Amino acid sequence: MGKLSSWTGCDSGFQCATLTVPLDEAKPALGTVGLKLVRRKATGSRRIGSLLVNPGGPGASAIGYLEAVYSSLPKTLRSHFDLVAFDPRGVGRTAPVRCLTTAQLDTFFHVDPAPDNAQEMSAFNAANKQFDQGCEARSARILPYVSTKVVAQDLDRVRQAVGDQKLTYLGYSYGTAIGAAYLDAFPTHVRAMVLDGALDPTLSWDQLLTGQSKGFDVALQAFLDDCQKTSCDFRKAVSGDLGRAYDALAAKVERTELPTGNARKIGPDELSLGVGDALYSKGSWPFLGQALAKAQKGDGSQIQVLSDDYLERTSSGYANTTEANFAVNCVDRPWPRTEQPYVDLAKKVGAAYPRFGPAIALSGAACAYWPVAPANTPHAVTGAGSPPVVVIGTTRDPATPYSWAQALAKQLTKGVLLTHVGDGHTAFHNGQRSCIVDPVNSYLVDLRTPAAATC
Repeated sequence: MGKLSSWTGCDSGFQCATLTVPLDEAKPALGTVGLKLVRRKATGSRRIGSLLVNPGGPGASAIGYLEAVYSSLPKTLRSHFDLVAFDPRGVGRTAPVRCLTTAQLDTFFHVDPAPDNAQEMSAFNAANKQFDQGCEARSARILPYVSTKVVAQDLDRVRQAVGDQKLTYLGYSYGTAIGAAYLDAFPTHVRAMVLDGALDPTLSWDQLLTGQSKGFDVALQAFLDDCQKTSCDFRKAVSGDLGRAYDALAAKVERTELPTGNARKIGPDELSLGVGDALYSKGSWPFLGQALAKAQKGDGSQIQVLSDDYLERTSSGYANTTEANFAVNCVDRPWPRTEQPYVDLAKKVGAAYPRFGPAIALSGAACAYWPVAPANTPHAVTGAGSPPVVVIGTTRDPATPYSWAQALAKQLTKGVLLTHVGDGHTAFHNGQRSCIVDPVNSYLVDLRTPAAATC
């Protein structure tokens, strides 16, 4: 199970602890890793147990997420459950994967993500190789032990350590992959599980990248259509078709970097990351309109704000989100070990999804040089023996397309699909109360399985 330290008071009313577990259960001589945990105890007298949460990524800190959103979580969940989060191996406070310095990462994220000539391709490949070599040099001990399969084992250790006979779990985005892996290994240990913004566990590397290429292109078009109707700032800054105006702006940034008011500039990668960041939530669309309008006038400062938000870059440097993201993704499924398959995929998806497709397809190329072999093979997850599992999908989710939620719910022996018709990534926090929020709360608290619904 692992050894849990005493809970001690830490940030903003939370308690912190460390669960010490084997680095490799089959090789005890390799030592241990300390999983960092936080919890906020149930506020009511009818405590059910613990609700473990994970926001996804891979690479996002579950601790940071819970600390940030605790007060906005439904009151009934805060009343009935200890809210618990742990940073998975390689993430945040738990043996974080580190690969490059802040200056090196600034350079890495400034390389054109969709090279279209030999010079740009050479720089792209060199950047990926430097990144992967840096990960091996600085994080070799943890790299073989960050797969989702291992994280699911840690999740069961945490369940035992907090004293729960059965797991109650809420996972978003990649957090749904952790949930699916748990269902694969420990289906009878589940009390209740909600998987919001689901990944399809059968996805191969090219299916994963193709799905996201489509997802982000569809989401960007939804923003542009909304901007056209609402006369957002980008609409006011340009004339004619907004899609053509956006494409012209992207081509301009490809030719000439935008100043930001500091030493860093906006190039194609920062533009892509910044726009993509704003597509995760419809609430960010007004700011995206402002950022694109400023960029149209030659000012990249607000695009930089969005890009830095996506990369979790502050004045003190980067969180390890991106480094952990590569570390997990590259071991979670087999990837081509040469560059050409990624180039071929970029051409294929670029024909259908030209705005994000080439960059997303080529983003997998870092796994071509990854120093650790894959630990998993994509496969269907049935969760046979588990109670009903609630899967939530959003019809225009950019990062985890709706078809993935449909696929997971269908694979699961007792999957129930709740469909949010709308925009943005994940829905429990902003979906309709009548068919998503209230039924999910009732399911988690009272184990009332909701009926499949669309709203």
